[in-house]
Amino acid sequence: MKPLKLLIAIILLPTTMAVTQTLYRLLMEQAQPSSVHTLLSPLTLGFVGGLLLLLILPRPTRTYVLGHELTHALWGMLMGARVGKINVSKKGGYVELSKTNFLISLAPYFFPFYTGLVIAIYYLTSLFMSIETYHTLFLSLVGITWAFHFHFTIQMLMTRQPDITQNGRLFSYVIIYNLNMITLAIWLICMGPSTFPIGIDYLLNETMHSYQSSFEHINHLIQKIETYARIQEWKKLIP
Repeated sequence: MKPLKLLIAIILLPTTMAVTQTLYRLLMEQAQPSSVHTLLSPLTLGFVGGLLLLLILPRPTRTYVLGHELTHALWGMLMGARVGKINVSKKGGYVELSKTNFLISLAPYFFPFYTGLVIAIYYLTSLFMSIETYHTLFLSLVGITWAFHFHFTIQMLMTRQPDITQNGRLFSYVIIYNLNMITLAIWLICMGPSTFPIGIDYLLNETMHSYQSSFEHINHLIQKIETYARIQEWKKLIP
């Protein structure tokens, strides 16, 4: 499977540029004078504050490991797997699943578990009572928990992880990068002037442009190689 995943990763490489360009275009919309205030929203301030807290306070490693294993379990259940024993410690953890796939394996690196938990609690609570007065607190907690996810994901990717190696590094990095960029894009759309149809249109256009540009570069490289090969053949004919 690894050779196939390597091939898929190579094919998907242009999409990393597409999602990056899409995120950049959404950021430029955020930077317009009419929407500068959104960059100072509780969501953004919570994210920055969360990163600062993680740098200052002792690392909550066990909390991260718990979220990591619960994410495996959640995505396993969503895909029909039976969940068995879950073990959590500061040194690591594991969850027993009846089956797995690359999405279940890589889910903790692109799905912010505690952010999802905060969002779920907020909207479930809103079904039973008015919680508009807590909206600022909600956005701040979303920012803080996403900072938690971002910080530990970077830390984990800097070490050898079985979840990554079993799927192949390049394949895993492409999937993780793309899905995290898409999450950020959704964040910007929710807090800014853009809309989901506009974001999807950006993504489709940038994907087409990225593949077109990639094909042009590959074709140019092939032409250079062919030219070099012909030159070497001519040199052999010259006495």
